[in-house]
Formats: sequence, C-alpha cells, structure tokens
Amino acid sequence: MILEALEREGVEYIFGYPGGANLPIYQHLPEHPKLKHILVRHEQGAAHMADGYARACGKPGVVFATSGPGALNLVTGLCTAYMDSVPMVAITGQVVSTQVGRDAFQESDVIGATSSVTKHSYLVTRIDQLPRVIHEAFHIATTGRPGPVLIDVCKDVQQAEAERVTPDYLEIPGYKLNGHVDLGRARDAARALAGAERPVILAGHGVLLSHAERELMRLAEAAATPVGTTLLGIGAFPVKHPLSLHMTGFMGTGWCLKAVQNADVLMMVGMRVDDRVTAKLSEFAPNVNTFIHVDIDESEMGKNVRPHIELVADARLALEAMLPHLGTLNADRGRWLAQIDAWREEHPLRYRQSNGRLQPQDVLIDMYRRANSEAIVVADVGQNQIWAALWWNYDRPGLFINSGGSGTMGFALPAALGAKFGRPDLPVWCVAGEGGFVMTAQELSVAVEHQLDVKIVLLNNFSQVDLTHMPDFVKLCEAYGLPALRVEKFEDIAPAFDAAERTKGPFLIDFRIDPEANVYPIVPLGKGLNEFREAPEYA
Repeated sequence: MILEALEREGVEYIFGYPGGANLPIYQHLPEHPKLKHILVRHEQGAAHMADGYARACGKPGVVFATSGPGALNLVTGLCTAYMDSVPMVAITGQVVSTQVGRDAFQESDVIGATSSVTKHSYLVTRIDQLPRVIHEAFHIATTGRPGPVLIDVCKDVQQAEAERVTPDYLEIPGYKLNGHVDLGRARDAARALAGAERPVILAGHGVLLSHAERELMRLAEAAATPVGTTLLGIGAFPVKHPLSLHMTGFMGTGWCLKAVQNADVLMMVGMRVDDRVTAKLSEFAPNVNTFIHVDIDESEMGKNVRPHIELVADARLALEAMLPHLGTLNADRGRWLAQIDAWREEHPLRYRQSNGRLQPQDVLIDMYRRANSEAIVVADVGQNQIWAALWWNYDRPGLFINSGGSGTMGFALPAALGAKFGRPDLPVWCVAGEGGFVMTAQELSVAVEHQLDVKIVLLNNFSQVDLTHMPDFVKLCEAYGLPALRVEKFEDIAPAFDAAERTKGPFLIDFRIDPEANVYPIVPLGKGLNEFREAPEYA
C-alpha cells in the first residue's frame, strides 16, 4: 500500500537505508520497478540527496530510514530542507505499536525529535490510516510554503493486511492555502515601486520555488529597478543583466549594499529578511520610506522588518499582478541607475593575486567559464560557499544550490548527487571545502556505483581551524575507485578541469588554495551594512 501510494504520487527515486523496523517495506520494493532505490551510506546523506533532487527538478524528494538511530540520522537533513523550504517526504520505520513509548530496542520519539524541523508529521499506528496519510503528506510538502513531512510507520502496520483503498478525496482540517493575490495591495506595491526615486528589489528562494524568474525580470525591466538576490536567491536573476546587484547581505557585493542602504523603496520577494541579509537590524536600509514584502508565508510578515505593504501570495502570481499597475516611472530613475553604476565601479569584486599561492577565485572563474551559464552548481558551507556565490556569473537564470538557512556542512556532495539524479541532462559541479567534505565523503560510493557525472571541486585551504590529520583526498578517491587530481599551481587549473571533463563519471580535483585567502566584502559581526570591508589593494 505504501509503495503503490508512492507510485501514484509520481515518485521516481527513493534515497534510503534499510533496517529492522522498515524491512517489510523493503521486501516489496522488487515488485515496484518504477521506484528506483538509491542505497546511501548514511541516512543524513539520503536526506541531502533528496533535498538536492527536489531543488534541481522541483519534485519532492523521498527518503526511507529505519527506527531509532536511523530516523534520528535524518534530523540534520530535515532541518536543512525545512529552513530552505524544500519539499521532502521521509518515511521511517517504528517499533510495533504496542511497544511505542516503552523504550523498546531501537525506539526513538522521532516525531518529538523532528517536530521543530518538519512542516508536519504523522505516527501511523493503524493500517486504515494508509494510504491517506501518504497522499496528505505529499500535498502538504509541495503546497504553500514547501517543506519536509515525516511519516513514522509502526512495524506491525507494515506487516498487516487490509483492503486496498485509493484516496480520492482530500480534506485536511486547519490546512488552508492562500490561493489568491490581494489586487489592491499589488497595485499599491507597483505604484510605490514606479514612483520611487531610488527603488531596489531583493529576491529570495521563494522566487525560484514559484518559478517566477521570468516575471521578476519583466517587472525589473518595466520598473527600471535594480535587483539583488539573497544567498538562496542566487539564480533568480542573471548576474550579467545590467540591473543586477548580485548578492546582498553581510557578505554581499559592495554596490548592492550601497544600493540597499540608500534606497527609498525596498521590495523583498520570497525571502525571510533574516540576519544574514540585514546584519545589524537597527541600521538596515535606514533611508527606506516604503518596505514592500511579498511572501507566501504570512508568519514572515513583520518577523524582522515591519513592511508598509504586505503581499501574502505566491511570488509569481504577485509579480504578475503588479505588472499592469506600474504606470509612469519617476523621472529621477536614470540618475539612480547611474549612481549604482558608479558604485559598481567604485566597489568591484577583487581578490589577492600573484602571491605565488593558488587563489580560490582563479579556480571558480575557470569553473564558471566551463559551466557556460547552464550547469547546476552545488556549494557546501563556509568560505567555499561564499566564494562560489560571489563569483557565480550566469547571464540567464540558473540553479545555484546551497544550504542557506541551516548552513549544513557536508551538504554539497550528497546534494550534488541528488541533483544529478533529478537533472541528468545538465552538468553538475560540486564545490566544497575539505572540512565539510569529510563529513559526508562516504557518499562517494553512491557516485561511483551509479557513475554519476558530477565534478567535485575541493577548495582545500589546509583547514583554517586546524583540523589535523586530514586524509590524502586523491588516495581516498582511489580507494573508492574514483579518479582524482591534486592542483597547487595556477597553470595546472585548466589542464585539471580538462581531464575532469574528458572523464565520464565522477571526478575530484583537490585544489590546494592559499590558506590566507579570505572572503570579501564582509560586514564585521555586530556592524551595519554601511560598514562593509573590502579586499585590500594587493600588490
């Protein structure tokens, strides 16, 4: 019943790991060849693969795990998906219903442990609850603000027999979706944007989730308004567009921060307006007289910044509704765009060069040249993540995947593998630091087993936090049967990438970068966006 329900939901891949409490489900998997099971090496890897799969192709990721430690190993991955609004359905085994709450072998209160990092959860103790629960879970995971849903199924339920039931009616008390746009507020937002002297749009992950990239560009061009993106919003607006401000926030570009801090109207679309965007909240966008916030989740309104115009709606529908109401633009718009161009010249992205050490930006510039504005790039967390974000250079919308809200080290490798399962037609690059990479390196087995054509760019700065006794990554890859190279000189970057692209299947390049390389621009902790520091002028 469970597997048939998954087939009805259009599931293609299941990322999982079997154990005693979910073996009854696994015993029937061979009867369902449409469901392709990917055997991971750790349940956290399964969750991140399902996450990357969902972000890449838009379908919900599906995860299997057993009870107790198996289910608890999903928590980090569930939190990552929850913080970034990624649709996922996790099905975990549980001890028999008569033993729930009695500290049975491999029992854990997985509902209690995951309640803060799931959109909803179910404990299934009776077979008549199936398959309605699975149908509901997919509906909840994929509608409104997406997120992970967990279904904990007792082992005796898995072993029970009952008449097959196909749910054809769905009613979830208390789960009400906002399916319309307040046209009056959409009109007010459009007029505020058009009438502004110094407008700015900031776009977040919600633009990508609602597939509103085209509508965002149409609105920006019609309103002659520059657009910055959050870390999770990268890909929603092409960097090479004349109106692009690139990334905002405490590690955003200097010209974007200057624009935000001097804007008089600021429209934030599909984003949480969190501390990574605002830095010191009391000094965020001090010259704004009209904040506009567009988000599908009403609970985000006023959580950090109180908007003057609230538009609770799907980003694509909201932007569409605004377009007819722009009217005549403020006559000073040309002066504002010229000022932003001047800031772009005054505060360019720059980095240390010619000191004899390999710089991460040199590596990424070559990688993005090969990506040709179409490859999926999956970044880990830390310096490698910000370097990859700042040097993302696509001339059209694209997929830049990373763990933004949770900041989960070890995310990149399994998420990149999941992304490749979801979009086998696109090249996939994985960018990671050596610290995060070793946290989930066991998933190299999955890359080799399925010969996934994922190229791994390891920005190895010899561990600025003194992680001692790190492995020889080339030898580690050899142990897994995966080709790898080590690069220490600038002139070896291109030949190494050439070798990776010639090789069918996974390939890792261990780039030994300058341990003194740093991320710039950056706003020091506790400071406002006006106090961003730029890379020093290097000789």
